Amino acid sequence: MAKIYVLQHHRVENLGAIADALEGAALAWQYLRVHDGQPVPPSMKGAGGLIVMGGPMGVDQTDRYPWLRDEMRLIEDAMKSNLPVLGVCLGAQILATVLGAKVDRNPNGKEIGWHPIRLDDSAKHDRLMCDLSETMTPFHWHGDIFDLPPGAVSLASSEKTPCQAFRHGDKAYGFQFHFEVTGEGVAAMAEAFANELNRENIAADRMIAQAAEFTASLENISDTVFSRWASPIQGT
Repeated sequence: MAKIYVLQHHRVENLGAIADALEGAALAWQYLRVHDGQPVPPSMKGAGGLIVMGGPMGVDQTDRYPWLRDEMRLIEDAMKSNLPVLGVCLGAQILATVLGAKVDRNPNGKEIGWHPIRLDDSAKHDRLMCDLSETMTPFHWHGDIFDLPPGAVSLASSEKTPCQAFRHGDKAYGFQFHFEVTGEGVAAMAEAFANELNRENIAADRMIAQAAEFTASLENISDTVFSRWASPIQGT
């Protein structure tokens, strides 16, 4: 059984619906809780893929979080080994950095809560995104954005964020938004990052209540996307 490394940066930012897709593909995974001091492996030897989750830190905070450099090296090794890579939110920003893209504060302000995205035309021919609705409303929690990495294909955008998703090669994907989030996950993030919600004048109770509406429609989407991501690891 192929094992997936999962780099976790905060206890509330976990696999969510990705775990269901991995289970459906008979894939095991191993959380590497770098926020709790667990070391980042020196290489991808023995693993079949890499998932890099979100977190409250920034890619430029390598002095404060030196393990960010270790994660970048692991992503480089995964790509050199032609293994599937998935970056979510902070994970997408780290992947974009490895690929040579600029990551910076969003001049349009933070994007937190339920906001629609629109798929680019290129998504119609993408292995993960084909046959999906042109517009959908996933969950967001980010203040930084990235340019499209050199050689990558843009897959989605939103009103505030020109590049919401990209593919590099045929196995590396970065999603700025959260396809994977569950209602429980939204509530946990709202509690963990309550101070940020207060600063941004965002009502936590409304955001949590909206989860019931939007996660229902995202369930099939996330299962499709993440199952497709896992398919090369299954050898199909």
